Amino acid sequence: MKPRHKRFAAIAAGVALLALAVALVLNAFRSNLVFFFTPSQIAAGEAPRDRAFRVGGLVQVGSVKRSNEGLVAYFVVTDTAKSIPVSYSGILPDLFREGKGVVAQGRIGADGVFHASEVLAKHDENYMPPEAAHALDQAHKGEKTLVTR
Repeated sequence: MKPRHKRFAAIAAGVALLALAVALVLNAFRSNLVFFFTPSQIAAGEAPRDRAFRVGGLVQVGSVKRSNEGLVAYFVVTDTAKSIPVSYSGILPDLFREGKGVVAQGRIGADGVFHASEVLAKHDENYMPPEAAHALDQAHKGEKTLVTR
């Protein structure tokens, strides 16, 4: 093999390896990408049915119920315009309260209930995730929002 052919083969192998590495990184990024939706967007059918996403808003006052035989909690997340029921199996964060901001990650079930795998509560009195605050403002104004992340 001529040196020119060896150099071309090495460059081609390097480009192929680089393309493979980029493809693997993009695939990992896509599978870990989680979008944020409001209850109004979920009610409008904008949320995916086949993959996990986040829903955020306020925990509706009087909606928190706990099962008798375990750590399962049921509550309703609202953006003041629409609401979505949520079930979560696990220990809720210490800062989880009715009327306070919350973000839950999970999937919509066939029953229309959001089955959360993770629940995040705000960490102080002045904080709410920017997406949730914007969504609440838009829902309160009666406008449709498009919040993705």
